[in-house]
Amino acid sequence: MNISTAYAECEAITRREARNFSYGIRLLPPAKRRALSAVYATARRIDDVGDGPFPAERKLAQLARLREQIHELQDGPPRGRNASDAVLVALADAARRFPIPLTAFEELLEGCEADVRGRRYKTFADLEWYCRCVAGSVGRLSLGVFDPEDRATAEPLADTLGIALQLTNILRDLREDRRRNRIYLPAEDLDRFGCRLDIDTQGRLVDPPGFTKLVRFEAERAEAWYTRGLTLLPYLDRRSRACTATMAGIYHRLLARIHSEPDLCRTTRVSLTPREKAAVAVRALVWGDA
Repeated sequence: MNISTAYAECEAITRREARNFSYGIRLLPPAKRRALSAVYATARRIDDVGDGPFPAERKLAQLARLREQIHELQDGPPRGRNASDAVLVALADAARRFPIPLTAFEELLEGCEADVRGRRYKTFADLEWYCRCVAGSVGRLSLGVFDPEDRATAEPLADTLGIALQLTNILRDLREDRRRNRIYLPAEDLDRFGCRLDIDTQGRLVDPPGFTKLVRFEAERAEAWYTRGLTLLPYLDRRSRACTATMAGIYHRLLARIHSEPDLCRTTRVSLTPREKAAVAVRALVWGDA
């Protein structure tokens, strides 16, 4: 597998699948853009297994195989049949060029396995573990591509920003996840606000009296994680900062919309228009903030 061809396939996957992520990744210089596309394509492959149509046992077997494939990359380029796998070839080359912590994929795999097993979360501490697995890990992988000088300080901030993004993602997808029998919000919060997140006959979330308060409570919690996580930006170079600020800015604005109109979460998947996303990217590139 030619390296250029491998990267081109990863970039195509990113453009096709990453509706929000791609706005930021376009702002990176070519080498970092290719490397981050390889990271994303690998993470996408893991997520696709978890969200796929197969029985749980088959999904867990597929995730175990992905774990082996990624682990083997720590010893060098993929071998045997894996040598023709564009995503693995690109990821191996990216890890050779940048200090990407491939071990962070282990956490992403653990989070995906929790989804396959239908795990639910009793407390916010339990949910925080999940968010660190599926999003904090991606933040640390991305930081490997950005390669800041003060990595020791930047790494926990990247993890924190990842948690903020994942909490936003959970609120955005409340209805969609519930229809797949997934509930991420802590049971203690649901009990506190008297919500079960039931689905009515029209496929909408039921609206008990506490629903609006529940969503706003969770949105305000996520906002606190953004406040801390966005302090990562000054530790990044200009283009990496613009990339991160774009991705975080899009989700941050989603969170603001959710907080102002909680009822949207009952009936739709909240999103920004392409024009709104482009405006966030321009602001991030010009001003370097989210």
